[in-house]
Amino acid sequence: MEVNLIVESLKFLVLGMSTVFMFLVLLVLVLNLQAKIIMKYFPTKMENINVGHSSSELSQQGNLAVVAAIAASLKSYKQSK
Repeated sequence: MEVNLIVESLKFLVLGMSTVFMFLVLLVLVLNLQAKIIMKYFPTKMENINVGHSSSELSQQGNLAVVAAIAASLKSYKQSK
């Protein structure tokens, strides 16, 4: 009797895990198909992105913001000790 319950539970385990796995595979396939369809009918236009700024200017501004944040946190840490 007890062995029969273990076998039944293993059957349900395999059935449930395979159902979840198949759902996730189907989800990935549908999302990839959706991305291809969207990129086909609505391509991104690169000239609209970052209008008036070169990529080096944007990265330099980002780097300066990171350096300023690090300097401020170090100053705050030193003042708290």
